[in-house]
Amino acid sequence: MATEADSSGSSDSVDWRSESSSVEMTREERLADLYRRWVREPFVIAWSDLRTRVGLLLVVGYLAMGAVAVLGLWRTPQPNQGPRLLQPFENMAYPLGTTNSGVDLLALIIESTPFILLMVLAGGVWATTLAVLVGTVSGYKGGSVDNAIMSVTDFVMAIPGLPLVIVLAISISPENPIVLGVVLTINYWAGLGRSIRSQVLSIREADYVEASRTMGTSVPRIIGKDVLPNIMPYVMVNFVLAARYTIFASVGLYFIGVLPYTGQNWGVTLNNAYSNGALFNPAASHWLLVPMVAIIGLSFALILVSQGMDRIFNPRVRTRLTGESESTDEETTTGGTF
Repeated sequence: MATEADSSGSSDSVDWRSESSSVEMTREERLADLYRRWVREPFVIAWSDLRTRVGLLLVVGYLAMGAVAVLGLWRTPQPNQGPRLLQPFENMAYPLGTTNSGVDLLALIIESTPFILLMVLAGGVWATTLAVLVGTVSGYKGGSVDNAIMSVTDFVMAIPGLPLVIVLAISISPENPIVLGVVLTINYWAGLGRSIRSQVLSIREADYVEASRTMGTSVPRIIGKDVLPNIMPYVMVNFVLAARYTIFASVGLYFIGVLPYTGQNWGVTLNNAYSNGALFNPAASHWLLVPMVAIIGLSFALILVSQGMDRIFNPRVRTRLTGESESTDEETTTGGTF
């Protein structure tokens, strides 16, 4: 039977308001724990799914093309470097063919990749980060804070996105890919922020969130430990959607000539092909198809990776695939198919 002294001793040894563990870990153990939780486990889960595996390999392929361009491992695109209008795989020295001025199309695609990747990353990070900040703070705090933030959000949502982007592009002529990515998604965050707020409104009333509030846990810690993990699959999917929007918006604006031609770009390649009659000339059709395949491939890779994010942030799947549980066998049979 537990005595009063035992009860008192037990209550003295456990501080339920404490946010830190009494178990001391060495620096090596903390680094090993961080590596296990943030590198090894996500990689094991992502690699176990066929869709995510294919998406990761495609993304790695684009990153490799970007590295080739940065390191100068492939020829720089320039006129008369090969036969004119060479078809794909007709001459393996120019595997994707050439333009009507003899420019290597593979060199054009590789040269454009670092610019595209930086622009896509900047647009996705800008729109998603701002939306998560606005949605979580507004949804969790509620009251006057919610009203003020949502009033600003509604005003930004009311501004037509495409005309605003065109005006900004003409006014400031962004040449830096990071600035261009931010300009293209300048008000994309507003709609996503409202969607995240609605997700947070239901989570903030959950029992575990209420328990954290009762124990006196700070608001930033509750948002970081209890709220954000539950909306991360939704956030990651929308990060990919923002990245895809950046790709399509930039290609479209380059194609119609709104954005400045500051260097090689898939949209510029499409515009040049169209201007030189590739749409009506079968011998030059590959000039249009090659940049289109590059755009579709990157978009498809991002979609596949975003689907894998749902498994990475799913606690049940994560526990089973990292060897901590042998249950939930149904995930093995349902995952890994397109």
